[in-house]
Amino acid sequence: MSDAAESITRVHRAEWARVVAALTRRFGDLDIAEEAAAEAFAAAVERWPADGVPPNPGGWLTTTANRRAIDRIRRENKRDDKHKEARMVYADDPPEPVGAIDDDRLRLIFTCCHPALAPETRVALTLRLVAGLTVPEIARAFLVQEPAMGQRITRAKAKIKAARIPYRVPSAEDLPARVSGVLAVLYLVFNEGYLATGPGTDPVRPGLTAEAIRLARLIRALLPDDGEAAGLLALMLLTEARRTARVSAGGELVTLVEQDRGSWDAALIAEGHRLVRERLAAAAAGTAPGRYQILAAINAVHTSARDARDTDWSQILALYDQLVRLDPSPIVALNRAVAVAELDGPEVALAAVDRLRDRLAGYHAYHAIRADLLRRLGDGRRSRAAYDRAIELAGNTAEVAYLTRRRDQLG
Repeated sequence: MSDAAESITRVHRAEWARVVAALTRRFGDLDIAEEAAAEAFAAAVERWPADGVPPNPGGWLTTTANRRAIDRIRRENKRDDKHKEARMVYADDPPEPVGAIDDDRLRLIFTCCHPALAPETRVALTLRLVAGLTVPEIARAFLVQEPAMGQRITRAKAKIKAARIPYRVPSAEDLPARVSGVLAVLYLVFNEGYLATGPGTDPVRPGLTAEAIRLARLIRALLPDDGEAAGLLALMLLTEARRTARVSAGGELVTLVEQDRGSWDAALIAEGHRLVRERLAAAAAGTAPGRYQILAAINAVHTSARDARDTDWSQILALYDQLVRLDPSPIVALNRAVAVAELDGPEVALAAVDRLRDRLAGYHAYHAIRADLLRRLGDGRRSRAAYDRAIELAGNTAEVAYLTRRRDQLG
């Protein structure tokens, strides 16, 4: 890849949401904002390799996108109405209050996560407009066909327009009811960066994790007393701290047990631990922890161990027991089985995993964990079959490389 192409990719990840959000604020139309931003990035792909990367790439993209948006408005049949709408957005009158924090991207994510939209639509729209994923990437993440995902996103934008969903951070009294949906979407965006689902993408996408953390910090500042906002931020920080150790130079996933803990980001871990301690103090005072707070506490136990052999699995299992009561999903039960294997052995854990077969048969991690437990029990034939199925279902290239090596080691 050329230097210009690498710069375009890097700028795209950093600037996509900024450009879309700025255009949405100016023109009040998500379709215009998205299409103009896409045209600006296409122009960069065409011009930057020949002309060189501009001194201010983000400013170049925003200016170009604004010009493309204005050109489109002028071409449309309802020119006068469109110009009137644009003038209303940019009128000289005092602007409508936009919320407690003046951030275009935060306004954009609350718009994408409006409760009038279906939950799966909120995630898809946020991944497209805030995170900048392509429709094919989002379709792979949702395990649906690309045309269906494109239609879902188009319908969501049309509903926002028809229902006149406002482009702003909710008022203080509305925030508590709205924030849980936003946190759920941010967690999914972070996970797409932490372990990308598409085979045609980088295995780890730092731009997505960084943007999810940035937005989580804004939510935390917006609601400093919200335990789940703090818990999600802590969970993201403790996970992000391990990012550089998660993929080998050869492009293979490195498991938590095998990671070089000396390369973990000590500052992020310290910040995450501080947030977890704050939430533990609140729990001691009678405030029950939520899902993200418990997941953050589990990660705090992992990152407290100087060596994998020092991991306090009893504490981790106790935390998973709390989480199962709060969220009795098969994914939580599967992860709990990993802790069971460390304390009670692989045979007990395998029995727990096998009980999840009907609900997780299409989930690659189910087969990967089962393959490892069978390997530890010396059942090479069934372990190989489980690895084969995990490889077939996994989309992340680093994960596929790791699973393939483990399978081939069976002989």
